Amino acid sequence: MAQARDVSEFLIAPDPAAPGLTRAVEGTDQFGAPQTVSVVEERPLTIFLNSREIVTAMTIGDYPDYLALGFLLNQGMLRPDDTVTGVDYDEDIDTVVVRTAGETSFEDKLQKKTRTSGCAVGTVFGDMMEGLEGLTLPQAEVRTSWLYDLAARINRTPSLYLEAGAIHGTVLCRENSPLVYMEDVGRHNAVDKIAGWMFQNGEQGADKILYTTGRLTSEMVIKTALMGIPVLASRSGFTAWGVEIARDIGLTLIGRMRGQRFVCLSGDDRLLRDADPGTVADDPRKARRKGAE
Repeated sequence: MAQARDVSEFLIAPDPAAPGLTRAVEGTDQFGAPQTVSVVEERPLTIFLNSREIVTAMTIGDYPDYLALGFLLNQGMLRPDDTVTGVDYDEDIDTVVVRTAGETSFEDKLQKKTRTSGCAVGTVFGDMMEGLEGLTLPQAEVRTSWLYDLAARINRTPSLYLEAGAIHGTVLCRENSPLVYMEDVGRHNAVDKIAGWMFQNGEQGADKILYTTGRLTSEMVIKTALMGIPVLASRSGFTAWGVEIARDIGLTLIGRMRGQRFVCLSGDDRLLRDADPGTVADDPRKARRKGAE
């Protein structure tokens, strides 16, 4: 069994025991024996930009302010230089309102739509692609020793995934240090929470690595690039379009990270192979994530 990690190194870490994130559900197993399992809660969150209703996202409900800010930023409806005067969350009606100093030019770009927990549903892809025009990512160095260390730390950290499954995680990292670890039912939500946290805290992406448990799709690549982060890594695999976009914009894309193994399909020039893979232990079974078997 994997030992629980000390989460004091994180600025934000998952809290599997937080109220409202999971519930116990009674059922039976393959033999008909009674079972009680912990399942993740899912609830709607409606996001407004000033007076305009933009989207309803299905989410676990934590960090609604970061989720709203990150979604609007990654859709191009907020710009990094916009002045946000308030982010107001009403728990009773599951609504968050992001207010800006003046009317933005992006409030009419979306008709209202519902964003489900399906991993790619509800994204306005064309608006995201617009943000890549003229984008240049920094030429940061990435050491393979950092990647191995991050994978070991993150996959042993207490989380909703290890508690209940059915959830994605995304972690903002600097070198071999995990900083902010967000989870949600959709990987897009977890990434948006990271983007919102970065915006609120004036954090830049040039020296960061984004680690995700989800697939490396076009959407994940674009959002990482819009956040100014030059490296995206995952335990999961790739889509062809995700790889194509990563190569076009010069983003380092690393997937299938399992124990000592990984595959880099874009941006290999950033990698410094300073660790001997033969010295890296396989993940304990308890810490293995979906796709690791």
